Amino acid sequence: MTLYDAKVGGEYQIRELLVEDAVTRRLEALGLNEGTKILILNRKKKGALILKVRGTRLALGKHIASHIEIREM
Repeated sequence: MTLYDAKVGGEYQIRELLVEDAVTRRLEALGLNEGTKILILNRKKKGALILKVRGTRLALGKHIASHIEIREM
């Protein structure tokens, strides 16, 4: 399952980041590493996701969210 397919209010764990190396490094710097637990807070109309990672709220666009593999907690 990808992060883009996640349901609002669900808790998930990141399995794998399947984006470009530069984007992967940036996401890891923001705390999105393999094994990190995340909570989906909201979904915007144009595809952006609002999520909570280690106490911080992040917004990810549809392109990046659809290339992050997750599993349910």
